Amino acid sequence: MYLYIPALVVLAGSCFSQDTVRYNATWDSLDTRPLPQWYDDAKFGIFIHFGVFSVPSYRSEWFWSHWQNDDQPEFAEFMAQNYPPNFTYQDFAPDLTAEFFDPDEWVEIIQASGAK
Repeated sequence: MYLYIPALVVLAGSCFSQDTVRYNATWDSLDTRPLPQWYDDAKFGIFIHFGVFSVPSYRSEWFWSHWQNDDQPEFAEFMAQNYPPNFTYQDFAPDLTAEFFDPDEWVEIIQASGAK
């Protein structure tokens, strides 16, 4: 066991022995940092989904979980202010119509973003 301690010290020291470049909190300074080759070669993708959680349009797809678990009381307050008592998550389903879904517009936006 004690033989491993010197090895760990040497290994840890080698991790921190590289010259460290300091940058200032300015864009000009940050823009001088070198970027790895993979950065320019990387792909940028977009994942889109919507479901019943889109109907109340409140915060995120974790709406039901936060509402039911009472871990964030503002979800219960939102429901009390906007929906009748005893309203359930399933009651949102008939209102999920995708009325404003325009796939051509989504393609245009995604292509303009640079996603590949």
